[in-house]
Amino acid sequence: MQMSLSRALVDLGDVLAPALLNKQEKERLPATLQRSPAKAQATYIHTLESAEEEHGNGAAAHQIAFASLKHSFEKVGDHWEAKDVRGPSDDQDAKIGVDARENPTETAGGVNARATKTHLLGLARRLDIAGRSRMTKSELVEAIDKANRAATAKAARND
Repeated sequence: MQMSLSRALVDLGDVLAPALLNKQEKERLPATLQRSPAKAQATYIHTLESAEEEHGNGAAAHQIAFASLKHSFEKVGDHWEAKDVRGPSDDQDAKIGVDARENPTETAGGVNARATKTHLLGLARRLDIAGRSRMTKSELVEAIDKANRAATAKAARND
C-alpha cells in the first residue's frame, strides 16, 4: 500500500512532535486533541500561542488554531486524524482575513466537507452511521459531525 507524502510527513511529525510540547502546553489542549496524534497537538498549540500574541487570549485565538488544525487534520469520532491531502475542510475554512470575519458561514465542525463522497462513506462506516449508503454528500457531512459530537461527549463523560 502506497503512503501519500502528506501522510508520511504527518507520521514523521508524530515522531518529532512529542519533544515540542511541554507539560503546560499539553494541559492547554482541548480533550479531543489530547486523544490525537502529537503532530495535531503541536499544530494546534503552536498556532494558538502565535495567535494569542497577535490577538490576545480569547476565542479568536482558539478559532485561528482550529482553522490551522483543520487544514491538515479532520475530526473522526472523539479525536483528530491526519488528512490525506492538506487544504481547507469547509467553505468557512477556505476564507481568509476580513472575508472570514465579516461573512462567516457555518462550519462542518471538523469534518472534511471537501473530501470525496467515497472518503466520507468510509468515515461513516467506521463511525457505524446507519443509512449512510443512501445519504447525499451533505447528509454524510452532517451525520459524521453529529456522530463526532456524540463520541466526544461520551469520551468526556469517561475522562
